Amino acid sequence: MSEVDQMEDNEIEDDCVSSSDQSDDSMVEDKTKTKKVFLPGTKMESGEELVMDESAYRIFHQAQTGAPCLSFDIIKDDLGNSRETYPLTMYLVTGTQATKAHVNNLLVIKMSNLHGTKIKDNSEDESSDSEEEDEIKSPAMSVASIKHQGCVNRVRCTQIGSTVLAASWSELGRVTLWDLKEQLKAVESSAYLSTYQKTHQKSENAVKPVFTFKGHLSEGYGLDWCTTEIGTLASGDCKGNIHIWRYSDSGGSQTWHIDQRPYNSHAPHSVEDLQWSPNERHVLASCSVDKSIKIWDTRVNPQSSCMLTATDAHSTDVNVISWNKKETQFLLSGGDDGIIRVWDLRQLSTDGASPVATFKQHLAPVTSVEWHPDEPTVFASSGADNQITQWDLSVEADQCEENEDDNLAKLPPQLLFIHQGQTDVKELHWHPQCPGTIVSTALSGFNIFRTISV
Repeated sequence: MSEVDQMEDNEIEDDCVSSSDQSDDSMVEDKTKTKKVFLPGTKMESGEELVMDESAYRIFHQAQTGAPCLSFDIIKDDLGNSRETYPLTMYLVTGTQATKAHVNNLLVIKMSNLHGTKIKDNSEDESSDSEEEDEIKSPAMSVASIKHQGCVNRVRCTQIGSTVLAASWSELGRVTLWDLKEQLKAVESSAYLSTYQKTHQKSENAVKPVFTFKGHLSEGYGLDWCTTEIGTLASGDCKGNIHIWRYSDSGGSQTWHIDQRPYNSHAPHSVEDLQWSPNERHVLASCSVDKSIKIWDTRVNPQSSCMLTATDAHSTDVNVISWNKKETQFLLSGGDDGIIRVWDLRQLSTDGASPVATFKQHLAPVTSVEWHPDEPTVFASSGADNQITQWDLSVEADQCEENEDDNLAKLPPQLLFIHQGQTDVKELHWHPQCPGTIVSTALSGFNIFRTISV
């Protein structure tokens, strides 16, 4: 595992600039050259290069974990909410996508000493920045691993009492629960981490799961913990079956009950994503390869529990959904068609409905969408086109100043920021305790950043 390192010049975002290579003879002339904004899909001229504008970020770091990670979740900590003072510390749980099933791991990660972006002043004496100061400000990453059979398709965590639990979807068709107590303890102490690694590197001493469910008919991706009913989990597979898990603690005996009757009106099409309602503990949303979004009442018999449906929500697979935590009537969706849609659940019916907003910025399938945890009009999305976009629905066209650049003028006024630099972005999350901060994972690794726009 490597340390977290700051990216230098291979990052692209909406405030990034493109400039031609410079020779010594034309250095003075090139200093006056006009810098251009780069937009995804724009063809670069010969000799041009992309340069990151650090002034567009309040914080930016990147990290590598060896094998790429398709999914991750942020572990809430006790360091306080609304943390805007740098450096930051944060905790993640993620899972690898190794080429061989038996060498995959679930990873508990502590990232610390994440300093804000420092804008260099050319008038300063560069020699004043000592190596010692750079070392003090160097970010760090500590990782405790758990052997995991099969690639981790998706991972989500929750807290029950003082226990942090992670649920992982394996490509082998199993959903497994893990107690992360030892791993969280290990990432806090280098001495304890060394002991932990020596103990658990042998297969006979491998960390044992809390519970494993093998009742799904295939592998899957849909996975979400209910936030209004602690210990309730939903998992959905590629055959269109959704199972509901419930936790009980009777007399100190902790058990998991899984309803063997699946919610399966998506069948035989894959369930791609699941989202529990943030304010109604019996209401669940799902999306599928069948192009639909469905809203379920889990108190009712699975065969008749589908309350609302957007039948043709997208023209192709619906990959991801996100439920607005503040304005709970709104749901986001992203599809293989590269389109993002906003739905008002009050307008849905058993026959479907039309979206209240549609945005087409991504040039490839949308891989992740998520509402901001505190700002009800703000959301972020990612795509297989290497873009992460930030949006604000409260912005109207007449509020925007006219732009002389025709390409910029064509952008939706609600589009705040385009972040690039990662290859094939898979998933993003807003950090719930660090305002405006996004963590994203891609085939090329993790990014941790906050833009000047949010």
